Amino acid sequence: MSDHFARRAAEELQRGLGRRTFFRAAAGVAAAGTVTGTGLGAAAAAVPRGAQHAAGGRTGFRGPVLQPGAGRIPGDHYLPSDVDSVLWGYVPSLDAEPSLRMRSGRTVTIDAVSHEGILEDQGRDPVEFFGEQGVARSQVLEDAIEIARDYDRTDRDFDRDGPHVVTGPVFVEEARPGDVLKIETLHADLRVPYGVVSSRHGKGALPRAAGGGAPAGIELDEVMPPVGTDGRATGEPEDYGNVSVFTPVEKDQGVMGRVRFPLRPFLGMMGVAYAQGAGPTDDLLNSIPPTLGGGNIDIRHLGVGSTFYLPVQTDGALFYVGDPHMAMGDGEVALTAMEGSLRGTFRLTVCKAGEGDAPAVAHTYPFAETDEHWIPIGLSDPDGAAGGQGSDLDVAMRRAVVNALDFLEQEQGMDRAVAYAYLSAAADFAISQVVDRTVGVHGLIRKADFDRA
Repeated sequence: MSDHFARRAAEELQRGLGRRTFFRAAAGVAAAGTVTGTGLGAAAAAVPRGAQHAAGGRTGFRGPVLQPGAGRIPGDHYLPSDVDSVLWGYVPSLDAEPSLRMRSGRTVTIDAVSHEGILEDQGRDPVEFFGEQGVARSQVLEDAIEIARDYDRTDRDFDRDGPHVVTGPVFVEEARPGDVLKIETLHADLRVPYGVVSSRHGKGALPRAAGGGAPAGIELDEVMPPVGTDGRATGEPEDYGNVSVFTPVEKDQGVMGRVRFPLRPFLGMMGVAYAQGAGPTDDLLNSIPPTLGGGNIDIRHLGVGSTFYLPVQTDGALFYVGDPHMAMGDGEVALTAMEGSLRGTFRLTVCKAGEGDAPAVAHTYPFAETDEHWIPIGLSDPDGAAGGQGSDLDVAMRRAVVNALDFLEQEQGMDRAVAYAYLSAAADFAISQVVDRTVGVHGLIRKADFDRA
């Protein structure tokens, strides 16, 4: 990042926050980069749009950039994210036209594209956006460039549309309504050596309330990003107070200055067609809220080695992916995870009622498992993509507990009252995310407890 750009970044941040708040904020990101009176240091830091990007530099990444069709493609089938095979901001409806057809039990490799770096409040130009972080043109994905430049299936409306680039759907030949689609994640390979974590006003765990005040439980100066960074307050609607933290990958870790954390790549969005919806056309549903068909479920345990079960609502199931994550903590509190494009490989298997591996609860509600855990899931408003929207964590928690009880009673033969006691004594319930309008809770039931029994 040039000295001129760094100086402008610091000046804009100080002007937006006020001098005292600026230096308090500077102390808060000291671990991510050095802040001086004239500029920001060259490690990861966060500044508002206008000079919004975190400082970049070399990534230390030594693997190949996985451009479309390049590198290892281990699946039986391959689905790239070209303009004709993606929906931007919406998920497929029940009668969507498939991008690919395959048989049950086969595998498919899908190139998922992150929305970070191509959104309207980031300039809709990934070459420029990532170039400001020191990323070479050759390390920017061609499919991301094409989508940002050429996507015109709908007129993009940043206030209305979801952010996600959704790839698919995949038609699985044997799938029928009432079945379960079993999704095994076999690979989740990084396509690029960097990710982005973004926060925007009105979203995340610490948003500004409607009307500009503070939400219950916090003060206005505790809103994040700080209110002074919100362009809408100064008559600049294109700003949206976006703070994007560029996060390079080094030695399989995400790097924010001296802070390093392990990567745990997974697809935040795996789903099957769930309903008919009302988007800019009659056949589209907004990509933000998760549903009974999965979608933007944002459960960090659904990486390589996991299995995700989804109830099928239409012939072919119509499987899709999106929202690739390189790392995420439970809650996803700032709004996004460490977003970064991935190449995922999945085995898709149809489970009929009474056959296969799917538990009974999965015929009506999303359910997951890993080698260590069974993962019952609860959503606050699982049909919110088609109707109203509820964001009550208590509702999500209750549904996760009920689904856990159903699983333990039906699949493990436990007395329901004993299962309730067991969950209280030994299971963990975590917040999946609080940022997708429909919020989520998931349980973690240790399989080892039942092996010993």
